Amino acid sequence: MTKKYQFPECLKNQCHLSNLTDGLSGRPEHISSVIGNAGIKCDKESYKTAIYEAVVRSKGIDVYTGKKMRWDLISKYDNDQSKAKGREYKKEFGDLPTLDHVDDGSGSPQFNICSWRVNDAKNDLTLDEFLAVCREVLEFNK
Repeated sequence: MTKKYQFPECLKNQCHLSNLTDGLSGRPEHISSVIGNAGIKCDKESYKTAIYEAVVRSKGIDVYTGKKMRWDLISKYDNDQSKAKGREYKKEFGDLPTLDHVDDGSGSPQFNICSWRVNDAKNDLTLDEFLAVCREVLEFNK
């Protein structure tokens, strides 16, 4: 990592430096694609900085559940294995840290870090909308 992005102390012994570096820098064409497709109005460096800040702010835990995530799973997902094994394979990655977009894309990017499982459930909902759905599920299943 460059001096700008120091390895977060909260992730020490949880993932490899090279995996986190790859995740932060990403492939330039991928970042451009994500920024363009999501309608995000920022440059690549601002996007990467926002990701880094979200990782540090997370202190290594899912921002929505407070549970530890599996940082060791970064860069381990295999599309071929996923196609072959289906849902069971994806379940193994439920605690993989993911990037949750919490802004509308019109300004500086804002992200949270949460598990893949939670990010799938939250999808594009705001926190208040997500919590309302969670309450409905809990109420219905009493």
